[in-house]
Formats: sequence, C-alpha cells, structure tokens
Amino acid sequence: MKWLSRLVDNASNYFARRKGLLPLIGIILVIINYILPFIFGLNVITGSNLFLHLGVIIAIFGLMLAWAL
Repeated sequence: MKWLSRLVDNASNYFARRKGLLPLIGIILVIINYILPFIFGLNVITGSNLFLHLGVIIAIFGLMLAWAL
C-alpha cells in the first residue's frame, strides 16, 4: 500500500502545476471517439464508445482534482 500512497502523492504534485491537462486529455478522447467511426467503421471500440466514456471520466476526474488542488 506504500506504493499507492507514493503514486498518489507524485500524481498530485504533477497535476498541481498542470491543472488543465486531464480535462484536455478527456476532451481529446471525446473528439477521437467522434472521428473513429468515420475512419474504421463500426467495430467493438467504436460501437461501445470506449473513448467517449474514458474521456468523460478523465475530464471529470481532472476537474475535481483541479478544484481540490
């Protein structure tokens, strides 16, 4: 469990200086989710909207982390 504590501390220190990085990554993933069906057609990843869900989760987590820091 010590490694998890160290990981959270390092991530907190890293994202404290880069508050908009996680929401930006989330927005980019949502845009990628919009573009992928035009390039590859329908498959498992585009059909399940994997990048959309990951992007929204990462963006919300980034906003909550930026607000807390």
